[in-house]
Amino acid sequence: MELFFQTSLTFPVVLFSFMLCVAMLYWLTVALGAVDVDVLDTGGDGGMDDPSNAEGLGGLLMKLGLHDVPVTLVLTVLVFFAWLASYFTQLLLLGWLPLGLLRYPLGLVVIVLALVVAVPVTRLVVAPLRPLFRKALGSTTRSLLGQVVVVRSPLVSDRLGEAVMEDGGAGLILRVRADPALGFKRGDRLVLLEYLEAEHAYRVIGEDEFNGK
Repeated sequence: MELFFQTSLTFPVVLFSFMLCVAMLYWLTVALGAVDVDVLDTGGDGGMDDPSNAEGLGGLLMKLGLHDVPVTLVLTVLVFFAWLASYFTQLLLLGWLPLGLLRYPLGLVVIVLALVVAVPVTRLVVAPLRPLFRKALGSTTRSLLGQVVVVRSPLVSDRLGEAVMEDGGAGLILRVRADPALGFKRGDRLVLLEYLEAEHAYRVIGEDEFNGK
């Protein structure tokens, strides 16, 4: 056990050990109902079916083939396998070498290589989960249609826009789309009219228009 803690707290393993601790604390708060599983799934407005147009963290995961699964789950699995790779590299190789100050530049190389190794392994692990989350997403999107949201972005257009739907907790942040000529802006109350699967967004109209006023 002493060897385990010593290795886990040695650079570069300690970086992934810290990330794993953060991940465990996060999943504890999820279990207690304090946050949602998909708390990080609010990435940029890219064409998510086209990796070349995707942006932000979601776009990066899409390019790596790690999409259609909650970002928090992907990152947890990715960090775990990167930790394993760095742990055994330290235990079986670096720990036996008199590195001195070379430990830090070499450790940075190990960090990068550990992440490179972890990506395909993570892809294999999360691949079977995609159909489950897609099915859940389909059920959720249908149940949200007709709900009122409040715009949180400066404006709403056919390419950009975010709105918040109160769910009794922290609220759901959703991507919304509308004709820019309608002039929707921050604070406006809109209604989710249609789910745009290709964009992972909702087409919206004004609440008054929806109610026939």
